Amino acid sequence: MIIEPRMRGFICLTAHPTGCEQNVKNQINYVKSKGHIEGAKKVLVIGASTGFGLASRITSAFGSDAATIGVFFEKPPMEGKTASPGWYNSAAFENEAQKAGLYAKSINGDAFSNEIKQQTIDMIKADLGQVDLVIYSLASPARLHPTTGVLHRSALKPIGGTFTNKTVDFHTGNVSQISIEPAVQEDIDNTVVVMGGEDWSMWMDALKSAGVLANGATTVAYSYIGPEVTEAVYRKGTIGRAKDHLEATAFSITDSLKDIDGKAYVSVNKALVTQASSAIPVIPLYISLLYKIMKAEGIHEGCIEQMQRLYSERLYTGNGVPTDDKGRIRIDDWEMRADVQEKVASLWLEATTENLPQIGDLEGYRSDFHNLFGFGFEGVDYKADTNEMVNVSSIE
Repeated sequence: MIIEPRMRGFICLTAHPTGCEQNVKNQINYVKSKGHIEGAKKVLVIGASTGFGLASRITSAFGSDAATIGVFFEKPPMEGKTASPGWYNSAAFENEAQKAGLYAKSINGDAFSNEIKQQTIDMIKADLGQVDLVIYSLASPARLHPTTGVLHRSALKPIGGTFTNKTVDFHTGNVSQISIEPAVQEDIDNTVVVMGGEDWSMWMDALKSAGVLANGATTVAYSYIGPEVTEAVYRKGTIGRAKDHLEATAFSITDSLKDIDGKAYVSVNKALVTQASSAIPVIPLYISLLYKIMKAEGIHEGCIEQMQRLYSERLYTGNGVPTDDKGRIRIDDWEMRADVQEKVASLWLEATTENLPQIGDLEGYRSDFHNLFGFGFEGVDYKADTNEMVNVSSIE
């Protein structure tokens, strides 16, 4: 079939298998170009199919020659209907890992469930024995709680008052005002259950109890702080409460891993175009302005550049892991540089529908968004008849 992007709001309903493959190959080539990282050798990535999770898996495998198990929840293809992009990403990753002689297997299912945790433990026991790095990179709008059976949905809301500010429709470039009503306590509680640290903690407890964590194992989860202009809807909103919980969980996990000399960290990463960030009002406008400035300064990074730098300059330097005063790894350091943020704040006040193409990088935002779904890559013939029926080799 000829596969073209079909948009509905901040979601693309189609994905291009050859484009997703090119995306993965580009990331692999970047990691290989940066040289070997003396890192973990047996790695579990929970949320391994897109964004930071995929980039973590690629960096582990092609930066450190690690064996990887990836857990994700993706939609396989059907005749005449494409898979989700993460499915095609994972298929491409496994193919490239196989060619490179690297162990790579994947599990497709609800990572919040006890069943998938057990399936993962069984695979580690059978194939790897133990893992020495666990990356936790789940991004989901909902969580079916494995103990209570209650389905919780997260909310993107401010706390304490209505939030009104600028946003942009990145498809049309239209800059407008948006108002978001404040959260009630139930919204906050649900968001913490979905996006906080409880499931990360459950994973680590299950892995440790099963004896599949190596001595000295490290686990890392991903967070975001961001600037003042987004904080009402992000860091001081419902998501921020969940991130606070996630960051506090790192300390409790570290305590629970003391007897195996293990450590848990939260890495605060840079603002990037992801399916999740595209859904948050204000963020697309902020990223458009940020990209323009960081590209001009020569300090722009995508997911793979961020993860390669996290591994090579934070996690595996041989000199301990540098953290901020709250124990967090900061790989958002270039984004949060004072000169960068001053420029963003100044441009924010000026931004209109008319001048955004000049003062921001809306084109870069759109390009990155299309890339998420395998569209817009050089060297891919998008007019060619493409087979949508691609298998992830390790999934039956």
